[in-house]
Amino acid sequence: MNPYERYVLPKMIDIACSTGNVMKARSKIVPQALGKVLEIGIGSGLNLQFYDANKVSSIIGVDPAAQMQSLARERAADIGIPVEVIAVDVQGIHADTDQFDTIVMTFTLCSIDDPVAALREMARVLRPSGRLLFCEHGLAPDSSVERWQHRLTPFWKPIAGGCHLNRDIPALIREGGFAIDELSEAYLPGPRPMSYVYSGVAQQLA
Repeated sequence: MNPYERYVLPKMIDIACSTGNVMKARSKIVPQALGKVLEIGIGSGLNLQFYDANKVSSIIGVDPAAQMQSLARERAADIGIPVEVIAVDVQGIHADTDQFDTIVMTFTLCSIDDPVAALREMARVLRPSGRLLFCEHGLAPDSSVERWQHRLTPFWKPIAGGCHLNRDIPALIREGGFAIDELSEAYLPGPRPMSYVYSGVAQQLA
């Protein structure tokens, strides 16, 4: 890991992912979590303030970027819910099948190397009655914006932690073994290639 990835990138991601409109999007999806929660890509713990301690019994947060997790642990101390932060990706936790009631995934799927494999692992560890709560930026429906997303992604990825601007989020979730029950789509304020957001709820395919 070079100095940019170790010292600069985590701070840039934390700032970019904590803007008012992004936090508002998080605040609409995270409070729906129930029971035992697995958060994918917990990063610096920006979602932690939105969990309801009356509804959530525990949180396991996974993220391979260990350099971001000291701040996550600090934020976890303030929410009244047991939180364990682990410096691995979702495959690395080796969780039992049907272990979690809720999986939370926000602004994370864009940077996972193999998103379908990761989603299939999420489906495996989620209980049959459980839910995947997601809020992700991705492929825009407007052809002019989509063209820019495809053009920019090869240049954007190295400076943004592997972030893809052009992933079809609903298609990936379905391919990963989920049925989408609720879905909303909209541009957040900001550059349109970076700001088309999908939010919703999904369950395992029967």
